[in-house]
Amino acid sequence: MFKTLQSVMRFRPIEFDGDLRRLRRAVNVDGLRRIARQRLPRSVFNYIDGGADDELTMVRNQQGFEQIEFRPRVLCNIQEIDTSTTLLGKRLPLPLVFSPTGMTRAVTPGGEMDVARSTARSEIPYVLSTLSTCSIEEVAQGSSGPHWFQVYVWKDRVLVKELLDRAAQAGYEAIVITVDTTVLGNRERDLRSGFTVPPKLGLDTILDGILHPSWTWRFVRSKPILFSNVVGKSVADGNDPASLSQYLKDQFDSSISWKDIEWFQQHWNGPILIKGIQSVEDARLAAKAGIPAIIVSNHGGRQLDGAPPAIELIEPIADAVGSDLEILCDGGIRRGSDIAKAIALGARACMIGRPYLYGLATGGERGVDFTIRLLQEDLARTLALTGCPSVQEIGRDLVRIRP
Repeated sequence: MFKTLQSVMRFRPIEFDGDLRRLRRAVNVDGLRRIARQRLPRSVFNYIDGGADDELTMVRNQQGFEQIEFRPRVLCNIQEIDTSTTLLGKRLPLPLVFSPTGMTRAVTPGGEMDVARSTARSEIPYVLSTLSTCSIEEVAQGSSGPHWFQVYVWKDRVLVKELLDRAAQAGYEAIVITVDTTVLGNRERDLRSGFTVPPKLGLDTILDGILHPSWTWRFVRSKPILFSNVVGKSVADGNDPASLSQYLKDQFDSSISWKDIEWFQQHWNGPILIKGIQSVEDARLAAKAGIPAIIVSNHGGRQLDGAPPAIELIEPIADAVGSDLEILCDGGIRRGSDIAKAIALGARACMIGRPYLYGLATGGERGVDFTIRLLQEDLARTLALTGCPSVQEIGRDLVRIRP
C-alpha cells in the first residue's frame, strides 16, 4: 500500500520565500490582481485598479478581446516558435512595452526601479512617467534599458524642455507624449477611498494601514514618496508635496493642439510617439505630422468614460494609416493571446500598465519578471495552437470578430 501511494503522491517542497510563495499561487494576471488586492491598502489598490466614472470603458477594454476568436490552422510545423518583433527599427524579444504609471513607489518601496530592472533583463522598453517616484537619472543609472520617457504638454515649457534634455542626456531612446489629459478624468474610486497626494490620514486610512502591516512597515521605513522628476523645479523646494501636487494639476494645458507636437519635434532628436489616439482622423493627422508610431489608448479607461475600447480601433486605424506609421495597442491586455489578437488586427506591439503593477504588488521585482514570463509563455502557446510559428507571420486571417 505504501509503495502504491508513493508512486502517485509527491510532496511539494516548502517555499520559505514569501514573494515566491505568493507568485506560485498565481497562474495568470487575474490571479496577480487578487493577491495585489489582498496586500495593498484599499486606497492604493483602487488607485492602480480603478477607472473614470462608472468604469465602463475600463471594463470594455478587456471585454473587447473576448469578441475576437482565433481561426487556428493545423499541420503547420510549429517546432520553433519566435515571439520577437521589431518596433521603431529595433528588435524586441516580445511585442510588449510597459506603459508609464505614476506613483509606483506607493505599490512597493522599489517602485520604478524594480520595474526598470525587470524590463531591462527582458529587453522590453519601459516608459518612465513624468510623475514617477524615481527620477529620470535614477532609472537610467540603475538599469540598462531600453528606456523611453513619457511627457505631458504642460504650460511650463521651460520645465518640459528641461525634462527632455535630462532624458536625452540619460540615454532615453524615445519620448511618449500623452495627449488625452487636457483635464483630469473623474476617478470616483479614488474619491471614495480617499486617495490623495500626499495621503491624508483619517480613521479609515489608519485602520487600512493596520490591516496591511507588511505594506505599512515598508512604507514608513522608506524615503518619502514624491514626484522625483519635478521636485524643486519651479515650485517651492519639493518639501511641500501638497503644493507640488496642486502645481502639477494646474500645469495641464487645455489649449494644446497639433502645433504643440511641432514644438516637441524641434526639441527632441529621436522617435516621438503620441499616446491617446482614439480615432482614425487623429491617426491620419499623426501620420501627416511625421510621427513614427502612435499609441491607441483611452488611458486605461481613467479619463473619458464612454471612450471606445482600444482593441476596437486597431483595425480601422491600421487600414487607414498602417503603412505610414506603427501602431501600439494600450488597454485591456491580460493574456499573451490578447497580444496576438491585437497584432492580427494591425498593431505592431501592445502596452500594459495594471498587469505589471499587480505583479509588483504580489512579488516586487520578481513579480514583474513573473508577469512578463506569463505573457511570453501564453503568447508562444497561442502561436503554437493557432499554427503560426512566429509573430512576424501573424495576419488578419488569424482571427475573426464574433457577430
